[in-house]
Amino acid sequence: MDNWLSPALREPTQEALEIMRLSLVDWLACGLAGVDEPVAQLTRAMVLDESGAEQSSLFGGGKAPARAAALVNGATSHALDYDDTHFAHIGHPSVAVNSAVLAVAEREGADFDAFLRACLAGCEASIRFGVLLGRDHYQIGFHQTATAGAFGATVAAGLLLGLSDEQMRHALGLVSTRASGLKSQFGTMGKPYNAGIAAANGVEAADLARRGFVSNPEALFGQNGFVTTHHGRGVEASTDDWLMEQISHKFHACCHGLHATLEALTMLDPGPGKDIQKIEITTHPRWMTVCNQQSPQTGLEAKFSYRAVTALALLGHDTASLDSYRDELMQDPEVLALMDKVAVTSEPSLAETEARVVVTGQGVASATFDLNTPLSLQTRSDKIRAKAQVLTGDDQVWQAVQVQDLPNIVGLFR
Repeated sequence: MDNWLSPALREPTQEALEIMRLSLVDWLACGLAGVDEPVAQLTRAMVLDESGAEQSSLFGGGKAPARAAALVNGATSHALDYDDTHFAHIGHPSVAVNSAVLAVAEREGADFDAFLRACLAGCEASIRFGVLLGRDHYQIGFHQTATAGAFGATVAAGLLLGLSDEQMRHALGLVSTRASGLKSQFGTMGKPYNAGIAAANGVEAADLARRGFVSNPEALFGQNGFVTTHHGRGVEASTDDWLMEQISHKFHACCHGLHATLEALTMLDPGPGKDIQKIEITTHPRWMTVCNQQSPQTGLEAKFSYRAVTALALLGHDTASLDSYRDELMQDPEVLALMDKVAVTSEPSLAETEARVVVTGQGVASATFDLNTPLSLQTRSDKIRAKAQVLTGDDQVWQAVQVQDLPNIVGLFR
């Protein structure tokens, strides 16, 4: 795949750079807010116990080798499942790519501009690899955040390290034998761990390629290559436009597949929860195996359940708040009773970003929402800044990115 080398993609548009800055704010806020999650604590403790070279900073404090830092920061920033998503391939680009880039940038002493451009190129490459792999790859059970993310992280780290085109191809061939991650981990610590693995794999592959490591040139498209063996479609994105400009940011603290439903619910006034008789949700079939857990037992599992988030929203719990996904709420009689009234069906004619909700109570209320409804850059900026303030308790993340100085960003980790 050479699309990442396209001359049209070598020089970013101003909008693409601005979107990347906003995604950087979003990623940092998610990482800082996720440091107390079990997956973050366990991975951080593991790498600190190994006592490696103190090259790169960790969310939650401490330093570790760049590869280990990428692992910790990728897992930590995805721990809350509140980070950006691209629906062209259903993946979370920033958690893998930004985690890899920051680890390498801090170790190498890169400046902010090089850091930001590497993040953008890597996220773009991650999306394009995701398109190349296609929906069959995702539907068969592979986690695109981990697989496509590993390729994007490799491109980003490789660009920051100044790899030649030949070295980059070797790095991508090498990471093809490392890229991994399964959707079976959804709803467990394994899902954010997948993002950390992708980030670490990208750093490792780029570092080895810089040292002269070579790989099979057929590792991607050959008979036994990654695309063939992982059910890839093998067709590249047909546009030279920056796909990163179409990134979606989360404004509910749960799986992005649930957000169209939650937005549709905000358009309704069905009356008190006790008066509701039935809630019918229609979504694209793609999400039925992703976020349709029927009987979640924990707050984490609730983040992947139409029934749970619908009940929470209708009962007045703020689905943008992390506190709304507490384990005890999944045992609350009122929540459980309303969950039992939720029926989820699929309709192929709906867009993957679309959902239809019908609530029957004192009357019948219905609404449809599509996440592809355009957001102005200013509106997106305002919402991400507000989200970062809620997640971290202050405006430091926003200010650190606006200053455009990498040490200011690294300083947030301590």
